[in-house]
Amino acid sequence: MDLASTKIYTEDDYYNIPEDVRAELIDGDIIYNMAAPGKIHQFILMEVSTVINNYIKSKGGKCRVVPAPFAVKLSKDRNTIVEPDISVICDPDKFTDRGCTGAPDWIIEIVSPSNSSHDYVTKLNLYLETGVREYWIVDPDKQKIFVYNLENDKFNVETYTFKDTIKVNIYEDFDIDFSTLDI
Repeated sequence: MDLASTKIYTEDDYYNIPEDVRAELIDGDIIYNMAAPGKIHQFILMEVSTVINNYIKSKGGKCRVVPAPFAVKLSKDRNTIVEPDISVICDPDKFTDRGCTGAPDWIIEIVSPSNSSHDYVTKLNLYLETGVREYWIVDPDKQKIFVYNLENDKFNVETYTFKDTIKVNIYEDFDIDFSTLDI
């Protein structure tokens, strides 16, 4: 009796998915659980992206803010391509014609009820393993933001609410006051 074989999908398979289908490639598995985001998700995405982009521009910074959909191949030696809600990438050499290769400096995921474990478990571990310096999980249902900072190969976490001002750890002088965002 033959053992069932599992197909390992590649970067080529990922890029052959129709453009109207949102998916991610996680260690050779294609994950199709990416429903269109809702109104609050998109309001948060736009508000936070704008605040970050305005800060970077005001400082003459080289980092770029890229909202989803945007393909991020976390490392060259792994069949993993994710589409973070917001990626902040400070090394221009990581940009490719197809997206980004290498870990962004800062990733923000906005939780959708249908895939919360994907952000809280799967992506948390992926981002830790690949060296993302800062990872925020914004949870609209809980009205909380979980901020993970990479220190000594592990994430330290702090929890905030939508009424708090949060220090952005990859910058010396940048805070985001969630109470002022129009969400």
